[in-house]
Amino acid sequence: MGDPSPGTPPSARSLEDRLDSWKEIAAYLNRDVTTVQRWEKREGMPVYRHQHDRMGSVYASRSELDAWARSRNLRAAQDDRDDASLSRPTASPRPAKGTSFARWQSVLQLALVGAALAIGAGLWFQRTDYFWRNPIAEARFQTVTDFDGVAQAAAVSRDGHFVAFLSDRDGQMDVWVTQVGSGQFHNLTRGREPELVNPLVRTLGFSPDGSLVTFWVRKQDGSSGGDISIWAVPMLGGQPEPYLENVAEFDWSHDGSRLAYHTPGPGDPLFLSDASRRQEGPPIFTAPAGLHCHFPLWAPDSGFIYFVLGSLPDKLDIWRVRPAGGTPERITSHTGRVSYPVLLDRRTLVYLSGDPDGSGPWLYSVDVEHRIPHRLTSGVDRYTSLAASADGRRLVATLASPKRTLWRLRIADLPFEVSTATRITLTTSTGFSPRLGPNYLLYVSATGTGESIWKLANGAGTELWSGQGARVFGGPAISPDGRYIAFSTRQHGQTLLYVIQSDGTNARIVADSLDLQGAPAWAPDGQSITSAAVDHGIPHLFRISLHGRSPAPFVQEYSVDPVWAPDGRFVIYSGPDIGTTFSVKAVTAEAVARPLPALTLTRGARHLTILPGGRALVLLRGEIEHKNLWLMDLETGAERQLTKLAPDFDIRDFDISPDGREVVLERVQERSDVVLLDLPRP
Repeated sequence: MGDPSPGTPPSARSLEDRLDSWKEIAAYLNRDVTTVQRWEKREGMPVYRHQHDRMGSVYASRSELDAWARSRNLRAAQDDRDDASLSRPTASPRPAKGTSFARWQSVLQLALVGAALAIGAGLWFQRTDYFWRNPIAEARFQTVTDFDGVAQAAAVSRDGHFVAFLSDRDGQMDVWVTQVGSGQFHNLTRGREPELVNPLVRTLGFSPDGSLVTFWVRKQDGSSGGDISIWAVPMLGGQPEPYLENVAEFDWSHDGSRLAYHTPGPGDPLFLSDASRRQEGPPIFTAPAGLHCHFPLWAPDSGFIYFVLGSLPDKLDIWRVRPAGGTPERITSHTGRVSYPVLLDRRTLVYLSGDPDGSGPWLYSVDVEHRIPHRLTSGVDRYTSLAASADGRRLVATLASPKRTLWRLRIADLPFEVSTATRITLTTSTGFSPRLGPNYLLYVSATGTGESIWKLANGAGTELWSGQGARVFGGPAISPDGRYIAFSTRQHGQTLLYVIQSDGTNARIVADSLDLQGAPAWAPDGQSITSAAVDHGIPHLFRISLHGRSPAPFVQEYSVDPVWAPDGRFVIYSGPDIGTTFSVKAVTAEAVARPLPALTLTRGARHLTILPGGRALVLLRGEIEHKNLWLMDLETGAERQLTKLAPDFDIRDFDISPDGREVVLERVQERSDVVLLDLPRP
């Protein structure tokens, strides 16, 4: 085809519109030169030749090429098919039919590609939760309480008009209720119930009709999980009465016709019943050995029961199960301090969870179908409870700001009152997990980005170790000669066991392959460290060598927080939580069970200390939130109380000096308030 193609040559057009060679034309159409030359011959592609130049000297217009390409709807797949058909001799009518068929094939392929892209985009949006929106982004916050003390464990009635909470406003912890917006508060229990606090379960609630406020209670003189029940008191005031005996937690379905509850037995068995009677049949779910099942929650459509499952206190997640039972589904994957789930609708779950670095708990939300968690709040506010009205439009939460300080007592003063305790002046803002070494005090301090180990000697504080985003758990352990310190940390999702010298030098990791749990303890010979690690879902004690040998299993049953006798003949450890209590056991250095006086303690009291000589054990005994130091004779089991601390002196940890003459206490003072979050109507 030596003549120009039909149309006006673009010689007068702008140079930007011209392509001045086969190479430029091919590059513009994203094809090779042979292909575009064939298009010019067979498909009438508009290409022009200079009349005075050689045959290969051509030019074309970009705009005309674009128009030609659109009219032909050419694509690479069509080119290949056209090439194959053009290579065969054909009758004159066939090219038009083949071109039409190829064009329809191209359209079909484009439609398929578009559909695939749409499906892929939909999957990507779903996987990334692209359309997720913060459910409390436009919520209106309102403070309900502004007390000097503690307001915690808040609950809201189904209609959202009343709020109940625990408070020590009158000195002792009691159940209080208020009507939203009234500014009036009423004490419903007035000191008649001595133990109401349990931060690991939902302790307060309302009856479906809103006439009763229900509360968790444990008998003061009980020593097992069987003394736990749910009681109720009229919202207008009156005498508390049993509501659900031997039940730890419950939740009514939205229509009030069915009850989900768990007992305080091993595994927290989860039962269902109708509104008229308790179910005596088998549970629909029981947690595996050593794990707990708390915070039961009905879905709005009653299709599932949600609950928090895992190892207390900070290896928990939210799961759900059908009311008929079966295999539960995991909803979250925090493996953290997860609690207080509420459903705003069928898919929007809001709950509390700590971060991997140990900070929090914060408010989180997840779509139960997509299961991608989102933190809802920023800042340093720490949430300790969460509840929701039946329509999910009103949330009630408690915000806390705990203060942790260290105090010193002399053994020679025993028995003593808290007035004899002396506060220890620290160079850091906080101090916790205290341990006493020879002529120095060791403790952990928290900053905005992690935790660190500090040493206080001769009135001077020195930072020995710190880690970005690190959380020290279980407390540090000092070697028998006082020269070394061992401690466990959680960093970037991994647990590590460190050993450093007491001056902070020569830090090294001695275990990085174990899922460590609880506090480590030095063997009396100083050649190994004993610590619990999770194996097949159950924590038990391992011996960890300081000389590079693999960790060796020591105790086969559930066992955490070991403490060695000074002479190395036996080690004492804690068993699993049953209800709100756990048992204390012992084995010899050869891992043979050693007889020990029966000892059951309340949750939150796992740290134990054996006095020099190995004949007496110092422990914490009392309620979940308030305990005193006691001394137990390891041979006879006889106990005597060492301290009588005021109700607001809450001990979380302690230690005894190597010479047995001094005690250091970690005191926690809570300041918390109740807040409302009113969500806009959808």
